[in-house]
Amino acid sequence: MDDASQSSATTPMAARENIPLINRPRRRWYLFSCWRKWFAPRELRARTVHLGRATTEKFPPNEIRNQKYNVITFLPLVLFEQFRFFLNLYFLLMALSQFIPDIRIGYPYTYWGPLSFVLMVTIGREAVDDLRRHQRDHEVNSQKYKRLTVNETPGYEMVPSSKLKVGDMIIVEKNERVPADLVLLRTSDKSGSVFVRTDQLDGETDWKLRLAVPLTQKLNKDSDLFHIDASVYIEKPQNDIHSFIGTFSMQDGGEETGLNVENTLWANTVVAAGTATGIVIYTGCETRSVMNNSQPRSKVGLLDVEINGLTKVLFCAVLGLSLVMMMLKGFSGPWYRYMFRFVLLFSYIIPISLRVNLDMGKAFYSWQMQNDPEIQGTVVRSTTIPEELGRISYVLTDKTGTLTQNEMVFKKIHLGIVSHDNDTFHHIGQIIQTLAPTILAQSAPGNGAGVGGGNSGGTGDPQTPLVITTKPMYSGNRMRHPEGWREWEAVKALALCHNVTPITDEDDNKSVSTSSTYTSSAGGSTSPTKSVINVESSATEHQYQASSPDEIALVKWTAEVGLTLIGRDINSMTLQMKTRKSKGEPQDGLLQYQILQVFPFTSESKRMGIIVRASGSGEITFYLKGADVVMSSIVQYNDWLSEESGNMAREGLRTLVVAKKVLSEEQYNDFETRITAARLSVSDRVAKVAAVIESLEREMELLCLTGVEDRLQEGVRPTLELLRNAGVRVWMLTGDKLETACCIAKSSQLIGRNQGLHVLRSVTTRTEAHVELNNFRRKQGHALVISGESLEVCLQYYRPEFLELATASPAVVCCRCSPTQKAQVVQLIQHHTGKRTCAVGDGGNDVSMIQQADAGVGIEGREGRQASLAGDFSIPQFSHIAKLLLVHGRRSYKRSAALSQFVIHRGLIITTLQAVFSAVFYLSSVALYQGFLMVGYSTLYTMFPVFSLVLDQDITSTTAVTYPELYKDLSKGRSLSYKTFFIWVLISIYQGGVIMYGALILFEDEFIHIVAISFSALIMTELIMVALTVRTWHRLMVLAELFSLALYLISLAVLHEYFDWEFIWSYDFLWKVSIITLVSCLPLYIIKFLRKKCSPPSYLKLS
Repeated sequence: MDDASQSSATTPMAARENIPLINRPRRRWYLFSCWRKWFAPRELRARTVHLGRATTEKFPPNEIRNQKYNVITFLPLVLFEQFRFFLNLYFLLMALSQFIPDIRIGYPYTYWGPLSFVLMVTIGREAVDDLRRHQRDHEVNSQKYKRLTVNETPGYEMVPSSKLKVGDMIIVEKNERVPADLVLLRTSDKSGSVFVRTDQLDGETDWKLRLAVPLTQKLNKDSDLFHIDASVYIEKPQNDIHSFIGTFSMQDGGEETGLNVENTLWANTVVAAGTATGIVIYTGCETRSVMNNSQPRSKVGLLDVEINGLTKVLFCAVLGLSLVMMMLKGFSGPWYRYMFRFVLLFSYIIPISLRVNLDMGKAFYSWQMQNDPEIQGTVVRSTTIPEELGRISYVLTDKTGTLTQNEMVFKKIHLGIVSHDNDTFHHIGQIIQTLAPTILAQSAPGNGAGVGGGNSGGTGDPQTPLVITTKPMYSGNRMRHPEGWREWEAVKALALCHNVTPITDEDDNKSVSTSSTYTSSAGGSTSPTKSVINVESSATEHQYQASSPDEIALVKWTAEVGLTLIGRDINSMTLQMKTRKSKGEPQDGLLQYQILQVFPFTSESKRMGIIVRASGSGEITFYLKGADVVMSSIVQYNDWLSEESGNMAREGLRTLVVAKKVLSEEQYNDFETRITAARLSVSDRVAKVAAVIESLEREMELLCLTGVEDRLQEGVRPTLELLRNAGVRVWMLTGDKLETACCIAKSSQLIGRNQGLHVLRSVTTRTEAHVELNNFRRKQGHALVISGESLEVCLQYYRPEFLELATASPAVVCCRCSPTQKAQVVQLIQHHTGKRTCAVGDGGNDVSMIQQADAGVGIEGREGRQASLAGDFSIPQFSHIAKLLLVHGRRSYKRSAALSQFVIHRGLIITTLQAVFSAVFYLSSVALYQGFLMVGYSTLYTMFPVFSLVLDQDITSTTAVTYPELYKDLSKGRSLSYKTFFIWVLISIYQGGVIMYGALILFEDEFIHIVAISFSALIMTELIMVALTVRTWHRLMVLAELFSLALYLISLAVLHEYFDWEFIWSYDFLWKVSIITLVSCLPLYIIKFLRKKCSPPSYLKLS
């Protein structure tokens, strides 16, 4: 009791003593917590979402945002970007100095006017560019989706994707983009499966199978989701698109189901067939696709950086010239004031109009690109870097949808003794139809052969399909095969060995349900499948879904030659075979097969197998197809497989070897026992299952070799050849498989005819990487193929060595690349070589690469516009990249280089005049030309002719494309360098000295005559110099010259304040101006003429 009372008595005193000490930290801690709350990056955390309940926790909005600015940050960021350039910062300081009376020279508007104009043009351009990005983002964010509701009559409401929140349940229809990351709850297919296209996320062309949560798939309808008490636990957001950890829990029964990546639909994937109902788990910046993208950055062109460096040199020249004047004048009195006045007088050596002219030029180049009829559909989304297209050394391109159309076409089949292609495929169809009666005749009626409706012998209802149950055609003698056996067995194997399913389309009822199978019913008319089959048999086109477009191409081809897949579920498969009745009318028969085992394709095994049982005969057959590198050791000895697979690969075809093995009942039962035990194994399950399957893969009978072509986009081959001849190294970065990437690299001629191909083996350790890099080092001139995993290892241990070898290689193919890796590769090339890069892609998985590259080009593909919106340039097809670089890139760079150097020359020459004038007239800091003359010199009198240089071109577009080798010189940056800069400095000093000293020597009476003579000679010299610089005349150039000359002549007559009217009209003025102009320009014309004759540039030699 005493202790308690003592403590209660001392507590208030302790509290009072500590009040000042406690309050201050609390205030600081409160401010610090507010700062963290407002500005700290959002912490990513796991979450639990309840079905049918709104979440109280706040998550990022589900918006796609490619904008650089918002309303608050626009002006500060734009001004920061502008004054980050030394040129603009310098003129801002000069303009501010005019508010100090002691150092003011002339009128403040002569400084503030040009600077304000530059800033207004820049701000306006950035505002328009960002407004366009906002409009494009708004278009994507406004796409509407069905969100399930409890109260609405139809059971859903249409909401834009930007309004979706975590916990919303939405319906995604066929061919719709998935707007956010979802957990799949229900699908329109009874099995709960749905196929999605992921090429916009990972670049893989294969369709991915996704599975709904079993507990919700069992429900009768979508509205029942609101009547169950269930929740989904979701891991914290991460950028790994290949993994996911979650749990689906039923609160009442306590039943839980583990979730993995197969139960998810990531944003920017596309539902390939049917409809899918899912619950939103991640939105906006927390989705997998956005977390794999980098933030858009403000790109600055190399030309702008070089000009920024030149302006610093010019600033040093201003300071040096001012210092020389002060040394001659003497540091007496308020010398610093005179020093600053000299700096202001010579400030025109750094022309503020340079930024205006360059920005207006860039806008004109962008307009030309967008209006070129040969590359229609081109959109310039960033008008600040068109010159970058003229300096590209590396082009990094995606494969799927960029180089290829993602359309597989069956091109060739080789049967060992005969090969068939498009010209002879109809022969196979004739063989199949010829064999059909034989198959029908050999089928035993007792085994169920006959016609639907209970009749046998083929005399039933002609509208009812035949059900044919076959025995082996060569069961009597395995060594003697009847004529056409090879074709029949190859076609049958291709029609059975796959994971293809006919698409369900309930709207038009034109294809067989994925869960329907043919059932022999006595009535015939009660079978739902039969009625659907009758509709399908009359159609010429069949629709399928599969995890690989290769398999669809194979199955479509078997349908063309007479054996059509019409039904499949998890346990059976139905084929439709075309036969003929005696009257010649077509009659379709059905072949039934029971699926016993399926062994799906994996990147490790490189093959896919299936075991089926013919329903009538009971024959069990194991079919296997795969890459030739693995199948060559599995099939029986032959002397043609290796050679023919090599021939097809050289044609750019993707090859598959198909084989079969007939199993007895005992063999299959033994295999089934062993495979079941292996699948139940707790440890090393994968290895044990693979070992059991491999026990079957021995001495298999080789049936055929197939060749499938992934159609290239139009003009891809000549475009890549043009880029290669132009000295541009092309890298292909794809998320697809190694074999596919190699095939496309060969078929697209990314790898030259005389170049070898070195595949860097998969490496996991430092030693393996060292060995493989040494192997590649010995193969000079070979193109490199490397996987994303091996790339990570090489960069971890041997980054400089790997980059040195890779950048020297004529071409590089990186397969299995994640979006982040693509951007990393671009960044590594930039840092290692210092060269300019261009990234080309069409999918959401290419956005990071496009944003990282110096020039990002997005292709508006079939699957979304995310890459197109994020790119600096957007084109409809890859072949347009050639003209974009070789023609428009060349012209933009050459014109901007000439324009910038001429504008610098214009400032240097008038500064030379001022320096000579000050030196002659007792080092006085008085301006030679006052007020309007200074402003008019760089605007009215010379602006139009100088800016007309943006119309100049050294070669025609036809020559640029015909001789792509001319592009090589551009990457060296010789059009604008310190050498060309100092040449123009010498020209300016010579011409300025001639004009000023000539005016001083020839003037007689008044000072105003010096101004008239020198200024007139200056204007005439500038107009003549523009004419000497032009390489190809345009009518607007002539008009600009004449217009500027006319404006100046009018000014001579009007501006009596600056010019003596009587002297202007005198003969003395005319001959004095003419002599000075001739002396300043004639030597330069002679030098240019001699140089063109003795050492012409390469483009002149061609013309």
